[in-house]
Amino acid sequence: MQTDASISSILIVVLFGVGTDYILFLMFRFRERLRAGDEPKQAMVTAVSRVGEAITSAAAVVIIAFLSMALSLFGFFRSMGPSLAIAVAVTLLAGLTLVPAVVSLLGAKVFWPSKSWRAEPKGARFAAIGRGLGRKPAIFAAVSGVVMAALAAGLVNFNPTYDLASGSMPHTAESQVGLRQLERGLPPGTTSPTNVYLHSDSGALDVPALPSFGERLRAVPGVGQVGQPQVSADGATANFAVTLTDDPSSDAAIDTVSGPLRTAAHDGAPPGALVGGETAVYVDIQDTMNRDYRVVFPVAAVLIMLVLALLLRNVVSPWYVMASVGLGFAATLGATTLLFQNAIGETGLIFMIPLIIYMFVVALGTDYNILMMARLREEAKNGHSPREAAALAVRHTGPTIAAAGVILAGSLGALMLAGNALLAEMGFALSFGILVAAFVMAMFFVPSLTALIGRAAWWPGHGDRAKPEPEPERVRQG
Repeated sequence: MQTDASISSILIVVLFGVGTDYILFLMFRFRERLRAGDEPKQAMVTAVSRVGEAITSAAAVVIIAFLSMALSLFGFFRSMGPSLAIAVAVTLLAGLTLVPAVVSLLGAKVFWPSKSWRAEPKGARFAAIGRGLGRKPAIFAAVSGVVMAALAAGLVNFNPTYDLASGSMPHTAESQVGLRQLERGLPPGTTSPTNVYLHSDSGALDVPALPSFGERLRAVPGVGQVGQPQVSADGATANFAVTLTDDPSSDAAIDTVSGPLRTAAHDGAPPGALVGGETAVYVDIQDTMNRDYRVVFPVAAVLIMLVLALLLRNVVSPWYVMASVGLGFAATLGATTLLFQNAIGETGLIFMIPLIIYMFVVALGTDYNILMMARLREEAKNGHSPREAAALAVRHTGPTIAAAGVILAGSLGALMLAGNALLAEMGFALSFGILVAAFVMAMFFVPSLTALIGRAAWWPGHGDRAKPEPEPERVRQG
């Protein structure tokens, strides 16, 4: 497989993101066990036993999501996916071996110079949120669901754009200034003509018939000019330079090339015709991305649900957890559309944004849902009712998820400072999506639904029930 030069920089973001999350998950539980009186090594053993499964499952979800990108026909994503999956696997290995070993040796010194770890934090805000959620889970589920649905409504205006150059370069750049001046006096398509190629495998083309073919192309709506055919030395190939009346990267130009121009070229060519050029590339990218959405998303969703079912040992909760993830994805893409298209006035979002949101927000955001569900199950096993378990899970796990979400969103949001549209859209979408995953999905939506569904959420595995203590063996007499 071929690699892409940009993968190295993306690897850094992913490693910092998942690495920070996994270490925070572990350290919060380690600190909790130290306060309970455990020795450092025993505290780490307990922390790994309690959180290790959740971390492993969370990593498995991210690895599966990234590996599913290998099914993409788009080379950039096909090479990026396995690379990021390897990075997450290495991070998981370090998080379950190297980090626990080092922290066990350091013990409480790892928190130096602070001594505040000795006192259990009051966590008044999270405790209050947990109590409110436990008392009225329906309100929390409804409000969080409505917020995500309202943001998802922005998808109505979503429009992918393929103009990477104008969004990536400042308007004062010489190339952009020259481009705008050129478009004032000539058709926009002059900057990048579309090419229609004729080729004959059985000898020379019928050169006298080429002008009539050019007239057929000139009659297509959206075509401004058609140049004289350039014929190869052997007479078997001819090229028509077609100037479109719209910008080569615009939706109108893409519709012209994908529809009437290709139809006219294919139907009117005596031997055979191929349509190429910048706009034709965008058409093919559009078709490729649509195919990837139909294949990659469903495959990844099914595999992620299997991981959730194995972790949670039931078939009910994975459905609404995945539904919340899908709603969070739609809310993130909708909010990005509302900001950049409706508020700022961009013509569209970079075409890669939906798949990038999927890779990072859905995959990494599911980590928080898994951590919350694991704590919900643990509290339920301790004998608490579904609503009590939800309240305690938010109280104890809320600070961990909040800290991890803020750190990860902050690191990804730094991309907005890069100064071009592509990275600005990526930075906002990724940071906003992580915040939605942490503070809406994992903090409110998933625990409130679990409290509403009750013990049926764990059917049929009943993973919320504590295992009965084994009866002591009777000593045989005589």
